[in-house]
Amino acid sequence: MTDMPGSQWYDAEAGPLVRPYAMTGGRTKPGPSNVRFDLIALVVVDAEAPGSAEDSLFGPEHRALLTLCRSETQSVAELAADADLPVGVVRVLLGDLLEAGYVRVSRPVPPAQLPDEKILREVIDGLRAL
Repeated sequence: MTDMPGSQWYDAEAGPLVRPYAMTGGRTKPGPSNVRFDLIALVVVDAEAPGSAEDSLFGPEHRALLTLCRSETQSVAELAADADLPVGVVRVLLGDLLEAGYVRVSRPVPPAQLPDEKILREVIDGLRAL
């Protein structure tokens, strides 16, 4: 057997080699709703999600993300790291899951909207004084 120029063989530890565009069907945007998945957006499986029979409509990457989300609420960055997938791919796959009603996405409270630490200290001091 002759090696073709430029071909490489991968050992068993490398795992399957699947290009990101194959996982997303060539798409780069997360669905028709153009929802934006920030790295810190929190993803959780929707309690009213369709049954597990519909899970077979998705690929293994979709199912892996659903499994990760079922255990606990995770950010987009955590899902990408835990699933060992590029963030761009995770965003597209999450768009599919969101469109199908399997997951809900929420944004954490921006720091500017959190109460000021000084006010919280004054409230604690006031409670202690009671």
